Amino acid sequence: MTGTDRTIGQAVAKLRERLGDRLSTGASVRELHARDEAYSAPALPDAVAFPDNAEEVADIARICAGTGCPIVPYGIGTSLEGHVVPLQGGVSVDFSRMNRILEIDERNLLATVEPGVTRTQLNEALRATGLMFTVDPGADATIGGMTATRASGTNAVRYGTMRENVMALEVVLPDGQVIRTGTKARKSSAGYDLTHLFVGSEGTLGLITRITVRLFGQPEAIMAATCAFESVDGAVDAVMDAMQVGLPMARIEFLDEVQMQGMNIYNPDMSLPERPHLFLEFHGSESGVAEQVEIFTAIAEAHGGSGLEWARRTEDRNRLWKARHDAYYAAKALRPGCEGYVTDCCVPIDRLATAIRRARAEIDRSGLVAPILGHVGDGNFHLIILLREGVETDLQTAHELAETLNLMAIELGGTMTGEHGIGIGKKKYMPAEHGDAYALMGVIKKAIDPQNIMNPGKMVNVN
Repeated sequence: MTGTDRTIGQAVAKLRERLGDRLSTGASVRELHARDEAYSAPALPDAVAFPDNAEEVADIARICAGTGCPIVPYGIGTSLEGHVVPLQGGVSVDFSRMNRILEIDERNLLATVEPGVTRTQLNEALRATGLMFTVDPGADATIGGMTATRASGTNAVRYGTMRENVMALEVVLPDGQVIRTGTKARKSSAGYDLTHLFVGSEGTLGLITRITVRLFGQPEAIMAATCAFESVDGAVDAVMDAMQVGLPMARIEFLDEVQMQGMNIYNPDMSLPERPHLFLEFHGSESGVAEQVEIFTAIAEAHGGSGLEWARRTEDRNRLWKARHDAYYAAKALRPGCEGYVTDCCVPIDRLATAIRRARAEIDRSGLVAPILGHVGDGNFHLIILLREGVETDLQTAHELAETLNLMAIELGGTMTGEHGIGIGKKKYMPAEHGDAYALMGVIKKAIDPQNIMNPGKMVNVN
């Protein structure tokens, strides 16, 4: 047994005394926590802890800090870049039992939750209040995981990402100390913004145990639509014009012609033209939505948009957005039996059409099939690269294609990831994007986590 094995073994033994049967070393449980939805190699944790409250999380951190045992937080496993893979073993901390909604503050439009609460669970609890939690990354992710990865989604163009929607946190630091950051106040000039230091930190600085998030009123009227365009440029230009005139669209999703082919196969009742599309949604008063629809229709037609199909009824809108959220499965319908390798990037909106054209050219050059879709309102788009079973070269080609996409986004003044985060898959591109500022991230990591036990091997290198 190595020294590292012994220290982890000591931590596991102490954690078992503290947690009893809520510490598992069973093979099936460890395998479940060895990976997320990414195409990264799995790595087994030595044990999985299931804390009930922040006090137990603090005890877990203190015990692990005392032996130098790695700690990796785990929400529900829907992340896409290997964030939760325990590269150095240790203890995976599963927050599924910490799933209580602690407060719904209707007057201040806030909710405080534990990290294991999912976005659907929160919105179900809000249904009778007339309020909603707006960040929607597609998967029914946990609020803790969404905070740790700075998640985004279809509503971000109007309501913002987790960065804008997290007001306050409770965090357990690597040594077991519990701190609280932020307040319910909407503005503050009081010192360093520690709340947003932890938002997007991917478990490398601490364990988030409580989150206060912003809520919004449910709109009086909602209208959704699909619109086909002759070209990618036409679709993107329509979005840019709509945003420049201040049209407050709630969702603006782009799907290219390849993705639309998959949509029609997977959803045969849709039968939409297999051309670049926008899926849109407008929120507001009855008169406000009517005005938004009129303005956007004129803008779309000026850029070659046609076949506008409007969905006012709740069931029709739900069917439309379910089809969008099922885009991964629709893409796989293009090549039955294939698996999907998902990657993303984000560029300034005025470079989006260029980025999508270049991405399509690189896909065609690679010989792979890869639909393109994304949150066009904020310049973020995704590739779903289809990998044939048993064709080993497909995975290597996909890695090369993703690298080309990442570096292209940085070259165009954007970022290698709009919402998927860094994890394992994108860490090597951090110096290219951040330059000298990347070293400062390492300084921050070392100051907060000098033993490098919090999700080691992710985000930054610590010597």
